[in-house]
Amino acid sequence: MKNSLQYDVVIVGGGLVGASLAAALKDSGLTLALIEAGPAPLCNADLSADEQAENWDSRIYAISPGSREFLTQMGAWNQLAAERVAPVVEMRVFGDAGSDIEFSAYQMGVPELACIVENRELQHALWQVLRAQDNLDLLHPARCSALSIDADDATLTLQDGRTVKAKLVIGADGRDSWIRKQAGISAAPVDYRHHGVVANFSCELPHRGIAHQWFHADGILALLPLPGNRLSMVWSVTPERSQELTAMSDEELCKQVAAAAQQTLGKLQVITPAVAFPLRLLVLPQISAPRVALIGDAAHNMHPLAGQGVNTGFRDASQLAELLLDRGGCTDCGDAQLMRRYDRKRKEDIYSMQSTTYGLKNLFCNDDPLLRSLRNLGLNATNHLTPLKKLLMQHALN
Repeated sequence: MKNSLQYDVVIVGGGLVGASLAAALKDSGLTLALIEAGPAPLCNADLSADEQAENWDSRIYAISPGSREFLTQMGAWNQLAAERVAPVVEMRVFGDAGSDIEFSAYQMGVPELACIVENRELQHALWQVLRAQDNLDLLHPARCSALSIDADDATLTLQDGRTVKAKLVIGADGRDSWIRKQAGISAAPVDYRHHGVVANFSCELPHRGIAHQWFHADGILALLPLPGNRLSMVWSVTPERSQELTAMSDEELCKQVAAAAQQTLGKLQVITPAVAFPLRLLVLPQISAPRVALIGDAAHNMHPLAGQGVNTGFRDASQLAELLLDRGGCTDCGDAQLMRRYDRKRKEDIYSMQSTTYGLKNLFCNDDPLLRSLRNLGLNATNHLTPLKKLLMQHALN
């Protein structure tokens, strides 16, 4: 094995967004490496039939039509087993005083508002594409120990002693990005004082492809359709409430979720136990530095209430791939001007999603009587204005 490797682009982090960027560059003519600390991902096809039946990943994503098109173009979407994907044809959002708003695919003139996909399945589909890619080396499991940057190259040193040189290093290594720290890009994260509690359930009543969301003063509950009579829960609550929910028996958890969901889907049964993760907002001053670009959670963190975190990451990957494919005669894919163009291209979209989710969380998770009255009045009024609803949904479909 060579001790020193040279590439045009090195992507650090083989999660969904990093893998999607590598796949999007398969016909770019660039030499690529993807460095991933963990093993290659598994999917349900690697399990026995009995194991597959109720083996649902608690990490799920609502993939927008725009992200689905991006994944289709690179050949990843067609790798997914149809029986593991659930379309969302309608979304119903409820305030805390009888107010509500509905969005439908029919109103928007699209087949579905989103598709619910398990992290594990989508990860495996992307890696199937990567394994067949001629211009890509997969370096895994491998960890970086040092990054140095000079005028002509970025050099990564791996823990096993190898060095990897590139014109451009992409940080796709998650919310606690090592690449971001090494590049000197920093900002203080804002603690939402909320945890996201996730679990999967089977439900007594059919969900009919409808996603439900309830805004309560003490948290935000989303129930998303999975294939069959199954659903996935994301419940944004205080750390104290999160601790209570994850410590409950399955029976008590089902009762609590069903009550918060106003018995909409009848009795519930746990498929995967509740786990929790802290939520935060991270707004960076820039998402590029000399010979470095950030994508996905390395570039931004936001509240999951709109389900747009991974879709925003896919738009990072898509637009960075576009810039690298059409560099306008620039032979250096780590060129400082090119990186500034990437920064400018992504700023509006990222800040828009972050400010929207931050504002909604603070508007609804608030006990102020005046705010309560205004938010519920606004929700009901918007529900009767179809053009405004279409405008609100348009960005989420990208």
